[in-house]
Amino acid sequence: MSVALFAVHDLHARPASDEDGPTPTEILKGLNLTVDAGEVHAIMGPNGCGKSTLASCLLASPEYEVTSGRIEFNGDDITDWPTDVRAKAGLFLGFQYPQEIAGVSVIQFLRQALSARKGIDLSVLELRLATMDWMKRLGMDSSFVDRYLNEGFSGGEKKRNEIMQMAILEPDLAVLDETDSGLDIDALRIVAKGIREVRADRPSMGVVLITHYQRLLDELAPDHVHVMVDGRIVASGGMEIAETLEISGYESFRS
Repeated sequence: MSVALFAVHDLHARPASDEDGPTPTEILKGLNLTVDAGEVHAIMGPNGCGKSTLASCLLASPEYEVTSGRIEFNGDDITDWPTDVRAKAGLFLGFQYPQEIAGVSVIQFLRQALSARKGIDLSVLELRLATMDWMKRLGMDSSFVDRYLNEGFSGGEKKRNEIMQMAILEPDLAVLDETDSGLDIDALRIVAKGIREVRADRPSMGVVLITHYQRLLDELAPDHVHVMVDGRIVASGGMEIAETLEISGYESFRS
């Protein structure tokens, strides 16, 4: 029997607790998800249902703690692996709100990340050549990589930069947390085109899209669409799920 690329089994999680404070309320309440190589899964849900908590837990954010359940990647139980080990193994997280890092250029960041991910110590010139094609595909000026990471970037530039990172780092699984948030329709199409082109280069890469909106799904045509309500996935199917949401909203999926 083949091993799934990525699987989440009965995952429970809550905000990291303070020893002196009250026990935080559980956010993920028994979530299950299986992603095979090459598949695109979309997770949709109302505000506060736990979508971004799930993304954070998948990359071991210290802001959350997994209280039970397990996460598997390429057949390994990675539930207790720290963030850097997961990233080196081939997990990638595209942030909803990418952080600014003053004094660190995009090219410097990519060089350090690529060295950690693959042990490839490219020179800045070599990496610049490797990024030129992706900057062109994503509608970026050639000077983009010399700017400080996300400092003064527009929303579209931040999201395109995340997609370029995904292209250069070549992960096995990419978790994209509301990549479409704050984008106008033109920027959305550029980002979606970038995601499609990364997948064309790496057809075995799995993708988990976390989004509120059907418009990104229309651009990317996911294999599976899941509805998340109150910390669990309550329905799964194809694009007909997203179409139902457009008509009747999340109320039809609440128990």
